[in-house]
Amino acid sequence: MSVSFARSCGAAIVLSLSAQAALADVSAQDVWSDWKSYMTTTGYKVTGTEAKSGNTLTVSDLLLEMPVMDAEASGSIAMPNIQFVENGDGTVNILLPKEMPLQFKMDGPDGAVEGTFIYSHDGSPMLVSGDTDEMTYDYATALMGFSLSGLSVPGEDIPAEAVKFKATLTDVVTKTVMTKTDLRSYEQTLTSASLDYDFGVTDPEGKGEGSFKGALQGLTFNGTTSIPDGTESADMAALLRNGLSASGRFDFAGGNSAISGRERRDSFAMESASQGGSISFDMSDAGLTYDVRQNQTELNISGSDIPFPLALSMAETGFKLMVPVTKSDEEQDFGLAVFLRDFDVPEVLWGMVDPTGALPHDPATIAIDLAGKAKLAFDMFDPASMEAIDNGELAPGELNALSVNSLEVSVAGAELTGTGDFTFNNDDLETYDGMPAPSGEANLKLVGANTLLDTLISMGLVSDSDAMGARMMMGLLAVPGDGEDTLTSKIELTEDGQIKANGQRIK
Repeated sequence: MSVSFARSCGAAIVLSLSAQAALADVSAQDVWSDWKSYMTTTGYKVTGTEAKSGNTLTVSDLLLEMPVMDAEASGSIAMPNIQFVENGDGTVNILLPKEMPLQFKMDGPDGAVEGTFIYSHDGSPMLVSGDTDEMTYDYATALMGFSLSGLSVPGEDIPAEAVKFKATLTDVVTKTVMTKTDLRSYEQTLTSASLDYDFGVTDPEGKGEGSFKGALQGLTFNGTTSIPDGTESADMAALLRNGLSASGRFDFAGGNSAISGRERRDSFAMESASQGGSISFDMSDAGLTYDVRQNQTELNISGSDIPFPLALSMAETGFKLMVPVTKSDEEQDFGLAVFLRDFDVPEVLWGMVDPTGALPHDPATIAIDLAGKAKLAFDMFDPASMEAIDNGELAPGELNALSVNSLEVSVAGAELTGTGDFTFNNDDLETYDGMPAPSGEANLKLVGANTLLDTLISMGLVSDSDAMGARMMMGLLAVPGDGEDTLTSKIELTEDGQIKANGQRIK
């Protein structure tokens, strides 16, 4: 999660999320003061003119500004006015403008790239209740939108229609409960009937264009954010060390998308549809985790370089990434998992390589799950440290351990599975040419390999000599297993630099 994304999500929490009413009283000034405290805590500069008349507090010419990426970029949210209306029963209605400009600016070697997004909604009020220690928000709108209204690039004359972006949420209901102790915590939920998005780029000279559009249905979100109170900082690394954390999960019931592109005479198009999925994240000083999954994905691909349209399907796809983000002398966990299960290709493709059906045409699966321990020598969200890493002035850290929790590859009737555990000696960089010396073992199992080789030989896709070389390699690294056409292998890397296969030294 980038610094700008995290802060933008923070602003969205206050501006568009909400929660149901509590029993205690809250005043208009209480709500506005809490907003200002939240904004300054997360690095915003807040300016505006306050005026109280009767039961209404009006803040005019409100401007929220934030630096991003060590002041090389900035963003702002401007509102002509926002009203906090006391309802007389201990609750407050917040009236936001129907349209709010969100401006951004990114400095570059040739000048600044600038633009404006417009946030819009139907004008529905946000209800706030509770007290100064626990405020609850409740908000519902039939329509919420984000659109790009202007973009400026140094030295380029970009027509308004050259770049477009629009996203629309329908039937949005949000709830937020804000609790303030040593940390400011937000419990958030959101539901939306649908999300539609449309992004496109067109070359003003007519040389090409690109488009990415689609929709998601049945969206839900649940999440928690904790922010250190009283820390006015734009430094994400410092905020994480002081207790900043965020976690959440998006789910959707179904979706579809279409990607297309054209450059002169070349073209490409891909359409996809799925039966739902999820995106979850977790960020704190302990690390950053993303977990993305999608169910029953269907793909249709065509293009000028593709002789015929392709139709592909996958029962489940996804990845999980876990990385440390803060500098530490202690070992920290990391992990990576990638899986593509029951990947099915059309028979027309099988027919090109296997017209007689000699090979099993079962769906293929590729899945690997890795975990390990490492020491991080820099703060991932510190721009100065990242620059030092890029320039080779700072080593990123140490790899201490790596485990293969599971490995699964199955295709054309053959299947490879395995596990492994290794540790690394960072004091030995000579045995493996600059890489920390590993020690440990991997256990592998291969089923159906000889049968697959025999079939490929009979089809003329593999020569006898090539097959002989493959079988000699399997004989060197593996031994017969318990089942038919089954091979097993135990690969050991010893601390003194030896490599053994099933007890036999091969290095």
